[in-house]
Amino acid sequence: MVRSGGWDLLNPVPPVAKASRFMTDHQIFDLGDFTTQHGATLRGAFLTYATYGELNADKSNAIVYPTWYSGRHWDNEWLIGPGMALDPAEYFIIVPNMIGNGLSSSPSNTLQPYDRARFPDITVYDQVAAQYRLVTERFGIERLALVTGWSMGAGQTYQWAVSYPDMVERIAPFCGSARTSDHNKVFLEGVKAALTADSAFAGGWYGEHWPTSGLRALARVYAGWGFSQAFYWEKEYEKLGYTSLEDFLIGFWEGFFLDGRDPNNLLTMLWTWQHGDVGRTPGFDGDTEAALASIKATALVMPAEKDLYFPPEDEAWAVGHMRHAELRVIPGIWGHFAGHGSNPEDTRFIDAALAELLGKPGGLA
Repeated sequence: MVRSGGWDLLNPVPPVAKASRFMTDHQIFDLGDFTTQHGATLRGAFLTYATYGELNADKSNAIVYPTWYSGRHWDNEWLIGPGMALDPAEYFIIVPNMIGNGLSSSPSNTLQPYDRARFPDITVYDQVAAQYRLVTERFGIERLALVTGWSMGAGQTYQWAVSYPDMVERIAPFCGSARTSDHNKVFLEGVKAALTADSAFAGGWYGEHWPTSGLRALARVYAGWGFSQAFYWEKEYEKLGYTSLEDFLIGFWEGFFLDGRDPNNLLTMLWTWQHGDVGRTPGFDGDTEAALASIKATALVMPAEKDLYFPPEDEAWAVGHMRHAELRVIPGIWGHFAGHGSNPEDTRFIDAALAELLGKPGGLA
């Protein structure tokens, strides 16, 4: 029996994916031999995904809503529901799990020789190429009414519009970017260093006993970035049910990363994030501005007012190079986690903006 991270690699869906926490059943799309942008071939690769609603007769009501760093498809469900912009009664919403998140092909569920620390580098371009195959081959969809996503999901949203400009009608990236900034890369270096400093990490070749101290350290590094200074000053964490700062650091942040998030999976997604740049799409030779200018979709870009690693000025720069784009800043003090679904005010703001965008003509009209 081949094992990684404490479970059977011959059964590639980890135990957490079988739990009853889902609002909807998940499905698996077989990618076969999937060759990455850097030339590695994952044999027997797959995407795990969930769908909400029904595809209409002319297949015009499809929305793609990718996952984010360490997120799983059920973590996106806060923005899906009756009476919301992403209403399953009106739209067919596809939530693909990122390669590397533990549900789709990942270090934790891939057989040798690409298991664990040897899992290949995956670019945002690779993520979207795999999702494109799911959308077109499984469902026969030729147009997308909308692509939207938070954080790394926003990066994938931009990539969809660059990779497949004649397919995507509208995009709404929120709390994310088309190109990972140097400051953002520095933040991620701190996260990575905290995790890998744990001796139990063993260069990524740990067994059933994960580097728990490293995961807890990673969580505390992340805690200083995910929410704003004002969030902590105002003790907003009390609204989430935490009774002290230390209670929040342990209960929310450490609990967040100890919830079935395999360290090698986290590092794979971190590499994807650090190297995010639509300018690296084939044909653009690293020219991010040209890639942004190629987007045909009607775009509503929503950074959060006090996001410490995707600040509004960065997205103002991106919008300035796009044809049909509006910048709309999410107000408030929740920083990056304005897009997490934790704060009802931010959820209402994002939902209303999506409803407005879906009421506008698409960029391909």
